Amino acid sequence: MAKYAFFLGCIAPLRYPGIEKSTRVVCESLGIELVDLTDASCCPAPGVIRAFSRKAWLAAAARNLALAEKMELDIVTICNGCFGSLFDAAHELNNHPEKLAEVNEILSEIGMEYKGTTKVRHFAEVLYNDVGIEKLKASITNPIDYKVATFYGCHFLKPSKHKAIDDPEDAHVLDELVEATGAQSMPRRQKMMCCGAGGGVRSALGDVAMKLTKQNLDNMVEGGAEYIVDICPFCHLQFDTGEGELGFKLPVLHLSQLYGIAMGMNAKDLGLEAHKVPVTL
Repeated sequence: MAKYAFFLGCIAPLRYPGIEKSTRVVCESLGIELVDLTDASCCPAPGVIRAFSRKAWLAAAARNLALAEKMELDIVTICNGCFGSLFDAAHELNNHPEKLAEVNEILSEIGMEYKGTTKVRHFAEVLYNDVGIEKLKASITNPIDYKVATFYGCHFLKPSKHKAIDDPEDAHVLDELVEATGAQSMPRRQKMMCCGAGGGVRSALGDVAMKLTKQNLDNMVEGGAEYIVDICPFCHLQFDTGEGELGFKLPVLHLSQLYGIAMGMNAKDLGLEAHKVPVTL
C-alpha cells in the first residue's frame, strides 16, 4: 500500500471539511494510506509570507518538510497553494546548499533538521501517475453524468520545467481524471486563467479578483458546463463564495468530492452543507 504524510493546509479543514473527508475515503478505497502530519503549520502561503520574508518562508516550509522526513514519508497535499509552496521550497533548498545551511541553523534552535529526502506530491497527480486511469475507472460504483468545467489553478503545473506533470498551456491530466468518473469535461476559452484569489489579490484587490472570477464563470457557462471541479481549496473558496454576488449557480466540487460521489459517498460525508452554492446529488 502506498503511504504518504497528509498535509491538510488551512482552508480545507477550516472551511470545507468534506474535502478532507472525501480525500481520506477515496484514498483508502484505492489502497493509499494517509498518515496525519502532526504539528504541521501553514505551508506557508507564498503569496503572503514569501512576499515579505523569503527566509521566514523557507524556514517554515522546511519545518513541515522535516516533519514528513522524520516519518520517512513523502508529503501529499490537496491544495495547489500548499503544493506550490512546499514544492518550491524543497526545490530551492535541495539546489542551494547555502540556503539549506541557513535554514537548518534556524531549525536547530528547535532541534530539527531538513535533509532533502522528502518529495512533495499533489493528490491529483498521485491519482493520475500512481493509481492510473484504468484502476480509477474500475473503482467507480456510481458513474457520474455531469458536464464539468475542470479548473487547474496556477500552482499545480507551474513551474512546469521542475514539476513535469503536464503541458501547462494545454493540460489534460485533470480532464482525464474527471472523465474517468463518467463526467464530461467541457471545453472553454481561457481555461488556464487564475481564479482571482491567488498571490494576495483576493485580500488586497478584491474587485480585481472578482473580475477574474466572473470571466472564468462566463467562459464556463458559455462552454456548457454545469459543475466546476477544482483541485485547490482556495480556488474552491473563490468560486463558491463569489458566485452568489456575481449571479452564478454552478456547484463547486473538489476532485476528491467528485470521486467521493462516484464511489457512493453521501452528502453528509462529502460535507456539501458547507458549500454556499448548493450541490444536489
